[in-house]
Parts: sequence; structure tokens; C-alpha cells
Amino acid sequence: MTISESPHEEEPLVASIDVGTTSSRVILFNKLGQEVSKHQIEYSTSASKQKFASGGARRFSVDSAGGGSAGSAGSAGSGAASPSAARQAQQPIFSAEGIAIEANEFLEIEDLERPTNPTLTFPRPGWVECDPVAILAHVVQCFAANLITMDKINGDRVSRSLLPYRVRCVGIANMRETTLVWSKATGKPIVDYGIVWNDTRTTGIVTEKRNSTPQALQDSLRAKTGLPLYSTYFSCSKLRWLLDNEPAVSEAYEQGDLMFGTVDVWLLYHLTANHAFVSDVTNASRTGFMNLDTLDYDDELLKYWNISRDKINLPKIVSSSQYYGDFTVPQCIKPNLTSVAWTLLTDFCSRSPPVPIQGCLGDQSASLVGQMAFKPGAAKCTYGTGCFLLYNTGTKKLISSHGALTTFGYWFPHLENPEHSQPHFALEGSVAVAGAVVQWLRDNLRLIPKAEDIGPLASRVADSGGVVFVPAFSGLFAPYWDASARATIMGMSQHTTASHLARAAVEGVCFQARAILKAMSSDAAGEGQKDRDFLEEVVDETYEKSPLSVLAVDGGMSKSKEVMQIQADILGPCVKVRTSTTSECTALGAAIAAAMAYEKREDRVLWEDLKDVKKWIRYGGVEQGAKSQDGSAPSKSCTYKSQSLDTDRRRKWRLWEAAIDRCKGWMDIVEEGTGAASNSAVKSM
Repeated sequence: MTISESPHEEEPLVASIDVGTTSSRVILFNKLGQEVSKHQIEYSTSASKQKFASGGARRFSVDSAGGGSAGSAGSAGSGAASPSAARQAQQPIFSAEGIAIEANEFLEIEDLERPTNPTLTFPRPGWVECDPVAILAHVVQCFAANLITMDKINGDRVSRSLLPYRVRCVGIANMRETTLVWSKATGKPIVDYGIVWNDTRTTGIVTEKRNSTPQALQDSLRAKTGLPLYSTYFSCSKLRWLLDNEPAVSEAYEQGDLMFGTVDVWLLYHLTANHAFVSDVTNASRTGFMNLDTLDYDDELLKYWNISRDKINLPKIVSSSQYYGDFTVPQCIKPNLTSVAWTLLTDFCSRSPPVPIQGCLGDQSASLVGQMAFKPGAAKCTYGTGCFLLYNTGTKKLISSHGALTTFGYWFPHLENPEHSQPHFALEGSVAVAGAVVQWLRDNLRLIPKAEDIGPLASRVADSGGVVFVPAFSGLFAPYWDASARATIMGMSQHTTASHLARAAVEGVCFQARAILKAMSSDAAGEGQKDRDFLEEVVDETYEKSPLSVLAVDGGMSKSKEVMQIQADILGPCVKVRTSTTSECTALGAAIAAAMAYEKREDRVLWEDLKDVKKWIRYGGVEQGAKSQDGSAPSKSCTYKSQSLDTDRRRKWRLWEAAIDRCKGWMDIVEEGTGAASNSAVKSM
């Protein structure tokens, strides 16, 4: 599509919708990648609601991390906080990353006193559910709040003879694998919940599949998906569970009324005027149904999960950067907004030309783009609730033999450079627990009053005193993939202090990041030279000979200089740790995807191509390598280098590997013991 108005009449912005596990936000970015406006809703949870109802201290609400009360955007629009927001402002709670948050004009916390269920619920141990309608409402509320803010900002800009801002396009970033089902006839959810990515209810399903599938078939299917088949992580087993356990879902399936999708599909379907039923490759590749080579659903994969194409509506798989539809607001959200907010939204949707939604990335791929890790061999690590590492392999599909998984980084088909316009693959490793272990130390052990204290506490000691903490609260993800593992603390003595435990916890996250990088580097080095011409020559396959030289980091824990120095020490001298220039890499990645979607270069009024993105966002409009007027480089990132001794680092790594071996299979032992005890009780009756 083309832009009919001159880009010089207004200052262009791109809007980014970012739906995470525990919050929703909308951010407006300018050409420099700066946040012109932002509004965020942190969800309350079933756990925090229970604590609030029983008079528990809000500050130790272990799961509170995002959401918004009905009508909250309207409160922002009127400039007056609601009574509940006022109480929240006086009683800070904590995000899932462990960061203390307080309600303010730009950040809301879901009202714990409202009669409806929280957005995020934990109905049983290991079960995590979200409310699809609440997520949609929060997104629209955040969008409305941004329009209200932008309206005020533009009034000020015009009074100072500056060009007013105008949103040109919209991008979406979202938590992946989270599985939603809704009716084709009504557009409403068939069940009132979606199964979140870190839910473990499908353990029995994936275990049965693993035990009944010949190894040759396992290898063949994994080569198609790039994913470990038998993890509860991905959407395939979640959909199978819904079909097996929810009569309404199986009935809709038999009638051909069942629509399946991840969060991106749900949002695009309801926020586009044409009800676009699409999923971009970075999200679709996480379902377990997509063939990485064909970029389409695979009949063998669907048959493996006993899914019939004829009975289910699957979203069309598309690129990460193309026109999906014009932004609109569903009528069902109107009761959640004030008249002022609704009027602003309807005016925005009726603009000419309309505002397109044209960028979509799964959150970790969006972070890769937001970190501007565009070159093959570049890597990023996001420290959120969990820890997610992506390694850009360019147009080369590498199937890991060392525990990493293969996914898509991004696909920007309209860029002129063929190297940039092809689908880009990535190796990925995920750590289930990162910031959550800091939260556990704060809430469960009361070692620290706030998450920001973890770095200083851990740095009071030179090392962990022989303590190793494997934070496998919900099993081990890459590269170990053991759902039966559980968290373990080893090596304690009477000498052990709170500082030793804090340092061991931080090191436990950092060691897992190192394990993933080691796996990825081994995969890359293991390819024949003709298949890895994008890598430097590797002397051997060990991690410390890796071609990777910089790990770009973002997320909550990356804000701690002590934690990042520990990470650099654990990685060793071959890899530098570089922080991001923005705290909102995920949202920025979605904005970049949207800006790259115009087919004509002249229509890309924010950034012309990926090189231009780096020039303006990382270097403030100065060419890479050039100095600004004051002689300094404009990049705002910080770099950490290893200060550890080789002998100490390798000794600690051996301890870590020993601890991993000891924590594996724990729940299998527990279940065997429970079964034995149960059988013994039966025999005694």
C-alpha cells in the first residue's frame, strides 16, 4: 500500500502492541526508537486476588504482574486515577520479573476488587490460564490511553510550531505457544480461557506420545518442526488436550466451527476490519504443526496429533511484515471504555488513509529484531520471567543435535536486499526460570525486600562458596529438556549465607544461558564449511572457540550491572555482554517489522531498511563508526567483559553439570514412590 499524504506534514510514529505473559502494553515509537507515549496494564492473578481478599500483604504478591481494570483507559483519559489506582499507587506490587511497580498515569494494575476473574489464573498446580477477552480489552484500553496522551502532546507541539505526531502503522508482539480457541460463527471464545505457554497439564499426553513413537519417526518429525516433540511448551499438545477434555471444543471441532490460534491470531482477527485470520511464521513455527521447509501446515504433523484439516480452521501462515488489515476496534470492547476514549478510537479508525496493522512477531523474535541482531551469528538473551536466547543463523536452517530448537527469527519480504528479504532462521534455547527465581528469593525466603537488591547482595561474596542452585521449579528447558527435573540447591554448609544463596541463584540462571550458547555454538560449528560460510573458521567444537563474540541482552535482570558482570564472567573472555539501547526491545522489534512492510522504499517514512534502523536507533542518526559532534559514540548500551580466571570458570562449570545430573528425573522418582506407597496401602486393606 502507499502513503497518500506527504511524510513532511507530520512526524511519523509507529504503534507497537506488546502482549506478554503478565502484562499488555502499547508504545508509540519515533524514528530514533524513543518512546513518545506508552501505556501498560499489569495483570493481577488468581494468586494475588486470593491474597488481597484474605488481607495478605500486597507487596509480596508472588504472581502479580500485569493487567487493567475495566474502564481503566477511560480513567487515564480523564486525567484522574480511579480509587483502586490510588490505593495501588500507595501499595507497590511486583512484576513477574521481580521488579517493584506502582500504578501511575502510564501504568495500571488490574483491579483486584473487580468481580470478574483475573486475566491470569492458576487453577491447579502447573496449570496457567489467561482470559482472551480480557487481553483484547487491555490492548484496546492501552491504545486508547496512548491516543489521549498523543493528543495532549500534539497540542503542545503545535503551540511550539512543531509538526504534530501521526501514527502511520501498527505492529504486534506477543507471547508465543499460548493456545486459544474460538467460534467461527460468533468470534467468541469457546471456553473462557486460553492455555498459557508455560502450562504443564499436557505432561501425560507428551509422555504417552514419546513412549509410543519409534525413534526414526521422532527424528523425522523433529526435522520438520525444529522442535522437541515431547515438551509441554508448544501449542500442539495444548490443542489436543482441549479437544480431549472440553466437550464444547470437541463439538465445535466436529461441526467445523473451531478456530485455533495463538495470541497473535486472536488479536489480528479482532483488531482488523477484515478479520484477518493469519499467523506469522515466528508464531506458526511454535505450534508443532508447521513444516519449516514449506512454511505451511504439514499433513503428517497434523495426523500425528490426530487433527483433521477438514474439521478445524487454521490461520493462514504469512510473513512477519506485510499488510494484514486496517486497525479497528471491536464493539465488544466498548463497555470497557469511557465515551472520550471510545470517540478517540473511532476517529482514529476512520482516518484516511486508514492505519494498517502490518507487523507481527512472536515476542522472542521481536526482541531479536529490537536488539538489531540482523547478521547471521548474532545472538540475544532476554531475561524476563524466564530466559530466552536466540542465535541468528540467517537463511540457513540448522537442526540442533545439542538440545536447542530451530525457529524463525523474522521474515521481511519487501526489503530490496535478497539477504534481508528471505525468511531468517534462529536457534533458540529457553530457560523456564530467570527473574522468577529472584521473585522466589524475595517472596518465599524473604532474603531481599525488592528484586533490585539481588545484584548487590550476590556481590557481597566473591563466589557462591561451593553452593550450586539449579532453579528448575517447573523442569528444565533447553538444552536439557527434562520436565521431571525440579529445583535443587546443593553444596550448602554452615558457612553458607544469604549472599551465597543469592549469588548461586543468579549463577544458576547465567549457567543455563551458557549451556544454551554452548549447544548453539556446537550446532553451528558442527556443520560442514560449505554450509556455514556465514561463520568464521572454528578450530574445534568447544564453546570457548565459538564464533559468537557479542551477546545482546535485555529484560529485567539485564538492568543489574552486578548480574551482568556475573553473566560475563561465566561466559568467559570470548563473549562480551552488551545491554540494549532501550528497555522495550520486544515492542521495538514489532515496530520495526511494521515499518518494513511497505512495498515501496519511498513509503518507509521511519526507516528505509535494516541498515537505516541501526543508524537511527543505535547511533542516533550518525553513521555506524562515526562520532557525534561532541566526539563521543552515541550508542547508549553498556558492555561487560569477563574478569574470571579460566581455571575457576571451568571448575564452576563442572560443578554445575554435576548438579544438573542430580536434579534430573526427580518427579519420576516422586511419582514412582507415590505409586509404590499407594499400592502398599491397597494391599493392606
